Amino acid sequence: MDSSKTFLCISNFFKGNAFLIALKKQGNRVFLVTTEKLKDKPWAFEYIDEVFYMPGQDLDWDMNLLLKGVGGLMKDHKIEAIIALDDYDVEKAAFLRESLRIPGMGQTTGRYFRDKLAMRIKAQDAGIRVPPFSPLFNDADINQFADHVPGPWVLKPRSEASAHGIIKVHNKEELWNRINELGDNRLYYLVEQFKPGDVYHADGLQLDGKTLFLTVSKYLATPMEISQGGGIFRSANLKYGSDDDKAIRKVNEAIMKAFGLKNGASHTEFIKSKEDGHIYFLETASRVGGAHLAEMVESATNVNLWAEWAKIEDAVVKEKKYELPKVEKNYAGIVLTLSKYEHPDLSSFDDEEVCFRVPLEYHAGLIVKSPKQERVMELLDKYADRFAKELSTTAEAPELKKFH
Repeated sequence: MDSSKTFLCISNFFKGNAFLIALKKQGNRVFLVTTEKLKDKPWAFEYIDEVFYMPGQDLDWDMNLLLKGVGGLMKDHKIEAIIALDDYDVEKAAFLRESLRIPGMGQTTGRYFRDKLAMRIKAQDAGIRVPPFSPLFNDADINQFADHVPGPWVLKPRSEASAHGIIKVHNKEELWNRINELGDNRLYYLVEQFKPGDVYHADGLQLDGKTLFLTVSKYLATPMEISQGGGIFRSANLKYGSDDDKAIRKVNEAIMKAFGLKNGASHTEFIKSKEDGHIYFLETASRVGGAHLAEMVESATNVNLWAEWAKIEDAVVKEKKYELPKVEKNYAGIVLTLSKYEHPDLSSFDDEEVCFRVPLEYHAGLIVKSPKQERVMELLDKYADRFAKELSTTAEAPELKKFH
């Protein structure tokens, strides 16, 4: 069997270099399709055989142009797999796979990892707890929801990543005012009961429908809080074997089985309700978590999610055995904020537990690692306080104008 295979990777954002490098190191041909706006980013060009640039970004892409371009590429290259490196590329990759009959996640399964309405219906059908919700298709259904589900509620875009575009409302009048403001775009939203509680994320790797690796972590400030009001983003992995760790692992397993993710990486979020103590499913994605959570997971476990995902895809295409590296059980946490400085000086954050400094302009971010979770939490609290006083700033979230 030829040991060299051809992979087409798609990314609308600058991410996934570790994936591209690992894929190339397995002896493969690696193509990347990205936006021309990212031409000057430091992609791992020496590990990419060719980069193709699309005009515009994300929803601006002409899908027929993309299909014809990939079709032209296939005249000389047999593409064995198409990989979406970001949330916003899942639909594009599924569209290409379906059109070109390339194995992998199709458009129906892809919906479960992009469309928050499809996620909730699928999870509910599988007997997994979700906060009460309603589509915004039918006025009577919305009124039924508002009259029987206690507020406050959140209006959520169905296919946006993270907490982008979420609107919190407190009563029925405010809900309808917001829905009317959305106009025809109401189709792209759902309404859901807002459940106060702690938010967790599970970051894992799947092979042949089985979970090979999973780390459960807790947001110390939720993505919605950060999105709505700015501030300091923090997350840290849970005590191994704790009640919450075991409970979330169990629900995550049910989600992966119900949604049908066979191979690759996943990032899934849950909330533990303060009201009843139950774990509720919020959303999932068939990719590596953003906000440098992959580096945090690697610091705690010695597992690089990007690189191992690439090795899984390589093993699937080549029909060979994949082996997960030895998993360590340390603790790690991240503290991250928008910075008022383009290149903030973090040299005074010099505790020996600091193992990674976020290399983004106008961001201040650190990852700390320790065998003791208590030490990680102590440092995250201390650094968050210093970031707030010395470095942090806020920026208005861009208005949501286009929808997937």
